[in-house]
This record gives sequence, C-alpha cells and structure tokens, in this order.
Amino acid sequence: MAREMILVVEDDEDIQELIRYNLAQAGYRVTVTGTGEDGLKAARAKSPDLILLDIMLPVMDGLEVCRILAAQDATRHIPVIMLTAKGEEADVVTGLQMGADDYITKPFSPRVLLARIKVVLRRQSRDDDANGEQPLKAGEIHIHPGRREVRVKGKLVELTFTEFGILHFLARHPGWVYTREQIVDTVHGTDYPVTDRSIDVQMVNLRRKLGAAGDAIETVRGVGYRFKE
Repeated sequence: MAREMILVVEDDEDIQELIRYNLAQAGYRVTVTGTGEDGLKAARAKSPDLILLDIMLPVMDGLEVCRILAAQDATRHIPVIMLTAKGEEADVVTGLQMGADDYITKPFSPRVLLARIKVVLRRQSRDDDANGEQPLKAGEIHIHPGRREVRVKGKLVELTFTEFGILHFLARHPGWVYTREQIVDTVHGTDYPVTDRSIDVQMVNLRRKLGAAGDAIETVRGVGYRFKE
C-alpha cells in the first residue's frame, strides 16, 4: 500500500474532496491547501513526495507557486503535476517552463490522475535506486545520478525531474538518435499521453539551462534528438 505524501494545492472544494478521497483510497497520505501561499508553506514544512498544483489559484497563481518551488533549495527536488482547466498549448508550455514535471487538463478522471501520479513517483523511485550508478562525464557536462546533480564546468545546473531524465538518457547513448516517443517511453513509461510540443519545450529549456554545453543535444530533423558523440 502506498504511503507517499502528496500535497494538493486546489481552491475548488469539490475538486479538493474528489482528489483527497481518491488519493486516500489508493493509500497516499494527503495534505490539502486552497491558496498558493498556504501551498508554499506546506511544501516547506512537510516536504511532500509530490505536489498537485492548480494553475488558477486566487492571489498567487499556480505558475508563480511553481516558479518559487523550483527556485528554493528546500522544494526544488519535489516533482510537480499541474492541474489546469485551460487546454491551450501556451498554458502547458508555460507550466513546463516554470519547472512542472507533468500536467493534467481538467476535467480528468480519478483513474487517470492516479496513473499519472504513479508514473512520476515510480520515476522518482528509479532515480533513488541510481545511487550506485557511476557519475557520467560528457564533454563539459558532469552528471551524478545518485545526487541527481548536473554540473557544467563545475557550476551546478538546476533541472526538473523530466529534464534530468532526458539528459541522463541521451548522454548514456551518445550518437544514437531517439524519437520523441522513445524518449517519453524511457522517461515516463509506455503509453504516456504527451504531445510532441511538450517534449520540444523540455528540450529548449534543457539546452538553455546547459548554456553553450546545450549544443551537445542535437535535433535530427524528421526523427528526434541525439547526444553528440
């Protein structure tokens, strides 16, 4: 039975109860808050295993909350799934740029929600199991799987869970070309619903954070991406 702690930041009381009930039934420990400010306080105090974060919150919206979470040492390691009633691509892109690891568009079924949560937590567990894996050096990029650290010329680069997973996967197979679908299957698991656009956004963010070293990730037109040999 799962016992991970999940923080839900959602202002709609009906949705709060729907999520709380289904997570509790699945064995998760749940903390619910209704504002961005309270969500930040709970994230710092409880250090949850995952945060479900609504975009449309009063006063401080979910995008700002996500930005703050990603910028602070105490919370940047916590994976975030954004909940949005907006289906526009721009909102999804913005959420990913702010540091979210995944998103779910409302309305959603509890079954889909639980499946997506399991994928993110399973990925986090796999990352924890990587403690015995040797650090990887690829040009100016140094990757430490156990610490989930990436450094470029000795300088620490802060990546989201998804960005780290993509970089580590590609760097372990230099020269090999992978489609977007193959990258998604490796990082998230098979049959994971994600758009080509969202993967491209992750790549843009990853290259930007790596600076000049980001040129090591090449786009292969009509196919996907590869890490330079």
